[in-house]
Amino acid sequence: MPEPGPSPLQSSLPGAAAQFGAHVLGSAQARATGGLPSGPAVPGRPSVPAGPAVQGPAVPVRPAVPSGRALPGPAGLPGPSARSASAAPPAPPAPPAPSPALLRLLGGPSGLGTEGLHPARRGEGPPVPVAAAEPGAPAAGNPIPGLYHHPVPEPDPVRVEEVSRRIKAWAVDEVDLFPDAWENQFDGFHVGRYMVACHPDAPTIEHLMVATRLMVAENAVDDCYCEDHGGSPIGLGGRLLLAHTAIDPLHTTKEYEPQWAESLRSDAPRRAYSSAMEYFVRQASPSQTDRYRHDMARLHLGYLAEAAWSQTEYVPEVWEYLAMRQFNNFRPCPTITDTVGGYELPADLHAQTAMQRVIALAGNATTIVNDLYSYTKELAAPVRHMNLPVVIADREGTSDKEGYLKAVEVHNDLMHAFEAEAAALAAACPVPSVLRFLRGVAVWVDGNHYWHQTNTYRYSLPDFW
Repeated sequence: MPEPGPSPLQSSLPGAAAQFGAHVLGSAQARATGGLPSGPAVPGRPSVPAGPAVQGPAVPVRPAVPSGRALPGPAGLPGPSARSASAAPPAPPAPPAPSPALLRLLGGPSGLGTEGLHPARRGEGPPVPVAAAEPGAPAAGNPIPGLYHHPVPEPDPVRVEEVSRRIKAWAVDEVDLFPDAWENQFDGFHVGRYMVACHPDAPTIEHLMVATRLMVAENAVDDCYCEDHGGSPIGLGGRLLLAHTAIDPLHTTKEYEPQWAESLRSDAPRRAYSSAMEYFVRQASPSQTDRYRHDMARLHLGYLAEAAWSQTEYVPEVWEYLAMRQFNNFRPCPTITDTVGGYELPADLHAQTAMQRVIALAGNATTIVNDLYSYTKELAAPVRHMNLPVVIADREGTSDKEGYLKAVEVHNDLMHAFEAEAAALAAACPVPSVLRFLRGVAVWVDGNHYWHQTNTYRYSLPDFW
């Protein structure tokens, strides 16, 4: 079948991302014009200087909502309460019309030489203004009460269907990823819906497939090496090292290279890593490829820390668990948002301390979302799983419910920090690729929550409210 085209530009920035953009870029604008302080100093980290002023009226900033209070949702949708899923706050007032400066920023780069940063616009005539999503029915599934998040529109169903078709063909026909008995679980993962929600600005289906193959391969390694489908902490280091050579190739002698190459075809996870990486390097620049390899090394280090604690039956302190989760987390996924979007954040800008902090906070927040939504699924597993609610309850001597609700607060703190740091960076470095990358990471954060909330095949909420 012919490849579906890009999503309409009105929806290439979901309502949640537009709201994030208004929040972050409004904060940045206010700071740049002296309207807001830059925030409290963090010991050991220099404050981010204010950037150049953005012309136009200030955009109101949605304040952080203290834990335990109702969270107003965007576009008039009532948000959840930290104590009651049914308690709805008063409908928020209609937002003022965004300033021309904000519309320009949300619309992405403009001006001489920047048209190439909009692959989806090529040959389509004048750009269409980006608008906030229209109010609509809430997504399937129930969001966690009190969890700070931005609802997103339903992903493009045409793209979802095509990505789902292609990824299953790849998994079955190209890499022989799973036995027939696992087919329902593969289908129930709904990876097509996941990736289309996280990357709505991808210019083509093949750009989306780059992210989708990598996501499936990462989950295959996690399941088969670490988790429920034959995984074990015993010997994990050796298995991960060999799998990592599918991402970061071995450079060895001619005598031994054929044996290494054969090892990449020896089991499903390594076949998936190897194939997904081959597709990725065709689309990505050398810098983007090296960035991804680095993030995957971080991920594998986190796997090993968790496995070591499992072997010794050690329950980490809460801060230790959060340190592990900064490595064993979703970071490799949002950091390829520019590759999937068809542009590149230059390496020197990606490596900036402020950008690294934004990316780390985004990865940490999205991973705690996984801890929270998978809580009941992991409780039902044959072996005890460590997640943030379990660690808090054990280490701080709370009930299961109190540990879970405290974990919600930790997530919310991480989300507020992510948005504040992104706003400061947008003000300090209003480079088109930086602004687009920050929006892309924010969209990924929102799409990740959407997938967890709506994937009722995999997840259900505990009865704590």
